[in-house]
Amino acid sequence: MEREEVIIIGGGPAGMTAAIHLAKNGIKTTVFEKETFPRHKVCGEYLSKEILPYFGELDVNLNDLKPKDITRMRYSSLNGRTLSTELPLGGLGVSRYGLDDLLYRTAVRSGVIVKEEKVSAVDFSDDHFIVNTSENTYKSRFVLGAYGKRDLLDKQLGRSFFQKPAPWVGIKSHYEKNDFPDDLVELHNFKGGYCGLSKTETGAVNVCYLATYKSFRKMKDPELFREKVLRKNPFLDEFFSEAKEIFEKPMSIAQISFRRKESVENHMLMIGDTAGLIHPLCGNGMAMAIQSARIASEVILKQIQQKSPIREMMEKEYEQRWQKEFNRRLTAGRYLQKVLLNDTLSNLSQKALLKMPFLLPKIIEQTHGKPQKFQQ
Repeated sequence: MEREEVIIIGGGPAGMTAAIHLAKNGIKTTVFEKETFPRHKVCGEYLSKEILPYFGELDVNLNDLKPKDITRMRYSSLNGRTLSTELPLGGLGVSRYGLDDLLYRTAVRSGVIVKEEKVSAVDFSDDHFIVNTSENTYKSRFVLGAYGKRDLLDKQLGRSFFQKPAPWVGIKSHYEKNDFPDDLVELHNFKGGYCGLSKTETGAVNVCYLATYKSFRKMKDPELFREKVLRKNPFLDEFFSEAKEIFEKPMSIAQISFRRKESVENHMLMIGDTAGLIHPLCGNGMAMAIQSARIASEVILKQIQQKSPIREMMEKEYEQRWQKEFNRRLTAGRYLQKVLLNDTLSNLSQKALLKMPFLLPKIIEQTHGKPQKFQQ
């Protein structure tokens, strides 16, 4: 049985960021990732600038990717009525392919061990974890869960949300449309969901939409759904009539759930989407994943440095800090989704915002955090 100091299950933005943070503080860290790096993932590919100071401390140089600098947002309802605003903090247009590759290379350079193995079970006893993978069995003092929105591990751990309906479908593809502005992110309503558009560092426009399974199952084909449903929004109709799809076919992910999750499960600290998923319309999922990695890394380092560590105190501190950092954002996201997916509420709110446009940036601020560095 191999012994590790910290095991991280999942190599997305949350998992790799935590691995870099811990490794730079001299902690032996192993990341288990079931897929090969790099790869495309269903993702809005918009990264809030709130993470820039933290990435600077970790020597994660986003400038290497030359991301798009996004400063404006435009929103349209199903009937084509629009709202536009400057973004209070702004974001970066960067593909998951590029970001995951950058984080992977930074992690390896920092001394992180990355193993392409699928974790099948995690058990806790005698103040240690036993982690079983497709290749071996490992023992570790600390385990971080960073394996994404939904996994069979959730079932093995008995997580309550796994037994409940997950009624959302996510679809993503890249398109070529040269006249799409580099500094703009768009959000467009359609019947049963919403669609985000923004440019990535490659110049491609990332088109990612979320739809209820109830509306999607009538067609079950992303291309047919695009033609019959998305294009009823006049802005999306104009975009798809002029843009050229780059991907051979759209990517999809099913069984997406926005139900509440526990941030600590069976003594594992959960980070990123494994701990909680904000509605994609808020455009802040990747930044939240990275910020949760910061918090988890800080409490683990504090635990390791204590002479008489008490695990329960570490877990309680993580839960409290996680709630303080993200509860407001998640709650705001749930309310926003309810409004935007209800035709009457959407139209009423849009009319109100047209009369009081100064409110829109304040609403956006409720789903975002402030730039933070990690604690020394």
